[in-house]
Amino acid sequence: MLMKPAAIEAFFARLAAANPEPVGELAYKNPFTLLVAVVLSAQATDASVNKATKDLFKTVDTPARMLALGEAGLKRHIRTIGLFNAKAKNIIALSKILLEQHGGGVPRTREALEALPGVGRKTANVVLNVLYGEPTIAVDTHVFRLANRSGLASGKTPRAVEDRLLRVVPARYLRHAHHWLILHGRYICTARKPACPRCIVRDFCTFRAKTN
Repeated sequence: MLMKPAAIEAFFARLAAANPEPVGELAYKNPFTLLVAVVLSAQATDASVNKATKDLFKTVDTPARMLALGEAGLKRHIRTIGLFNAKAKNIIALSKILLEQHGGGVPRTREALEALPGVGRKTANVVLNVLYGEPTIAVDTHVFRLANRSGLASGKTPRAVEDRLLRVVPARYLRHAHHWLILHGRYICTARKPACPRCIVRDFCTFRAKTN
């Protein structure tokens, strides 16, 4: 059963009151390192990415420096992350494109971002939201699960859930919505045993099998 509009309003009002300025957990220094971190985070945890990039980003924080490091050098830093071979190849390739086509900067349009190797819709949404304040919602596994389970937004694919969320989330909450949902899904509305007793929005959630 889907949440009613009044419940959705109250749901986000409560999350906003508890955490007015939510931030993501990926560590980064500048727009380029955020882009790299988000590419690395596909099918990997933020914690594993932060561990791998802690030393990397101390010196490699521009596309030019990434190209100088090279694919083999990058692999040595990120080998603990899943799919690191493909990710290293993509990051070197996107660094070259950023230098050749964008003056070394990170583009601020979806079309340009999704044209970069290794950058899909979710990655573009994160960059557009975090760097440029766009009201986008990045649907990762946590958001997908929480949205469907709670009745906030149903959908069989991440894109379907994203489209539904963009329709139902009140405009004033869109700027931070995906961070609230990711954090809530990561720490409270977990996959195997959601922590319903600690959930501050449980009275709006339509999930029937709430844990005690």
